[in-house]
Amino acid sequence: MKRLISQLLCGLVFICGGFTSLAQAGTFSISPLRATLSAGKKVSSLTVINQGQEPTTVQLEVMSWSQTADGQDELVLTKDILANPPIFTLPPRGKQVIRVGLRKPPSANAEATYRLILRETPPPLKPNFTGLNFALRLSVPIFVLPQGTVQPKTSWQLKQGSDGLLKLIAENTGTAHIQVINFSLQPTALEKIPTQLVYSYLLPNQKREWVIKNTNLAVGTKVHLSAETDVEPIEADLVVQ
Repeated sequence: MKRLISQLLCGLVFICGGFTSLAQAGTFSISPLRATLSAGKKVSSLTVINQGQEPTTVQLEVMSWSQTADGQDELVLTKDILANPPIFTLPPRGKQVIRVGLRKPPSANAEATYRLILRETPPPLKPNFTGLNFALRLSVPIFVLPQGTVQPKTSWQLKQGSDGLLKLIAENTGTAHIQVINFSLQPTALEKIPTQLVYSYLLPNQKREWVIKNTNLAVGTKVHLSAETDVEPIEADLVVQ
């Protein structure tokens, strides 16, 4: 069964009138949750479904996707990928197939990463409506495989900071992305630290860190890491630094 995703507002809030407990929002979903393109597969299809009771208009944009040194996403508008149709209206419970396609050949040896942004045009307000009017924004990753073989390569560290915060640090020195879905930590002779759901992408040559809340381990403590990713399970023995 295809997975569907539906997210409420990411960055677009329209305040209409005074502050009340009322809110008006559209609801749409997309499947699948990512697209992969290559020299042998230059076009990929996704389906957008309006799960609401009102028509909704959606606009598409494609952004090149990179990450800063501390793992924050950076998005820049690009024409490398064509998304079609660029704007469409969905009737209640209606669906629309959209296609993303390459506009230039893939790199010889590096994975290229993009984001397809779906923005809902704010729905018209109903008569006498006061409150908040929400518009949706979905972001779907697009990966373009190079002509050569690529794969991620991760290394992990646990550091106890001077601020008292324990941090798990992952670095991807490989040539392809990896998505960390969740991880758990088992200190030697101590109670297991609860599993953390993160669903974080780590692009090639990037680092990302997660704060382990309500946990303080002494430097030198041995900890076993178990992580679920979109590539393979990870098991590693770490020492708190």
